[in-house]
Amino acid sequence: MPGSVFLRGEGVELRTVESDDLAFVKDQINDPDVWGTLGMSAPRNQHNEEQWLERTSEDDDRVHLLVCDDGDPVGLMGLHVNSTWGVGELGYWVAPESQGNGYCTAAVRLVSRYAFEERRLHKVVAEAYDHNPGSQRVLEKVGFTQEGVHREEAFVGGEYRDLLHYGLLEDEL
Repeated sequence: MPGSVFLRGEGVELRTVESDDLAFVKDQINDPDVWGTLGMSAPRNQHNEEQWLERTSEDDDRVHLLVCDDGDPVGLMGLHVNSTWGVGELGYWVAPESQGNGYCTAAVRLVSRYAFEERRLHKVVAEAYDHNPGSQRVLEKVGFTQEGVHREEAFVGGEYRDLLHYGLLEDEL
């Protein structure tokens, strides 16, 4: 069962990640439809996920939350805070069978609002691969602007892919 509700929004809850959630995270992160959109190339096991949870739990500049629908996990959302610059970087994924339901858009909007209102950040950034139009649409629906293209920046799925850089300023949400 996912942890406590940290943020609640339209059709989505963002809950703390607990040890019991790691099997879900591991299974999804190893799904080719998920890791292929994250640029990962090595499989993850339970031990890897336990280490990840321990590291992130001790770091106040990294926030990781389980995206849930009525208490059921559907994805993961992360925010890495650079308080010196006043910038936060988002990372996210939603399980393939839960995509297309608006969970990711709601979670990105919710975490962006949290970044501006609670963490006093001025800007939130995110990146999306050129072969992931779903992620690009999520960012654009929330109000992010594509600010640049890092040409052939990543080697994903056997080929070099462009990495699209997006940004959202505090007054644009």
